[in-house]
Amino acid sequence: MKKLTFLLILLAALFLAACNSESTEEKDEASAETTPETITYESETGPIEVPADPQRVIVLSTYAGNAMALDVPLVGVDSWSKMNPRFEEELADVEEVAEDDLEKIIELDPDLIIGSSTMKNIDKLNEIAPTVTFTYNNVDYLTQHLEIGKVVNKEEEAQAWIDDFKERAQTAGEEIRAEIGEDATVSVIENFDKQIYVFGDAWGRGTEILYQEMKLKMPAKVEEMALKDGYYALSQEVLPEYMGDYVIFSKDSEQDNSFQETDVYKNTEAVKNGHVFEANAKEFYFNDPLSLDYQLEFFKENFLAQ
Repeated sequence: MKKLTFLLILLAALFLAACNSESTEEKDEASAETTPETITYESETGPIEVPADPQRVIVLSTYAGNAMALDVPLVGVDSWSKMNPRFEEELADVEEVAEDDLEKIIELDPDLIIGSSTMKNIDKLNEIAPTVTFTYNNVDYLTQHLEIGKVVNKEEEAQAWIDDFKERAQTAGEEIRAEIGEDATVSVIENFDKQIYVFGDAWGRGTEILYQEMKLKMPAKVEEMALKDGYYALSQEVLPEYMGDYVIFSKDSEQDNSFQETDVYKNTEAVKNGHVFEANAKEFYFNDPLSLDYQLEFFKENFLAQ
């Protein structure tokens, strides 16, 4: 009788173990069926099949900060992103690559490439990994981040950041306008290759924040010459016409900035009133979330003296 009871218990245990094993296998199969390996992204050039969870991404343009903000694993980035001091730590182990360095890109074994529509070798890059390209300013800067979120299957995270950023930037804009006056004008200038530039409302350097979100005013001359194309090159002699009541100077210390020693520059109202705020150009070029968060804090600290 004891032997029979023991056998019955043993059989019952084996039966339950078999059922649990089958149940686990069924769950694993169901999970595999509901978690796709790829998704389809509707790009500018048509639908592209991309990894649902990319793990080795190369960014060959100015979108590295967008990818980093979404915690996307990067194995290669462009030279401009690599030399951004604010990206230095996070990109320390990421390779610097260019679109014509195909051998190096192959060695990095990417599963996704993100770049600009003006890149060379797009067809060859597509043979290495799915390649998604964007045309600069084809969409506004926040929609651009959302599109990159779609590419890497993180649309919700991208949208959450956008909603939060707009609220923070617009609130800061209200505070700044109250501080400097509704009619005060703001210019963004930069000196590159012995040429002075002034920028419109959508060309990085914090312009999107100042003009689009904070609703600050640009000088009439800037609006006339720089708004359409995004930037305008000017001579030192006419610089005062483009200097607002406040000026953001995106300054590269490696460039020739001797114009700051001229009487033409020194006699502008912004300079005489101490209303020129100098930023490191290498940190200020882009309009990705990491750069935008930094630019927003820069404006709050300088305009509001926080």
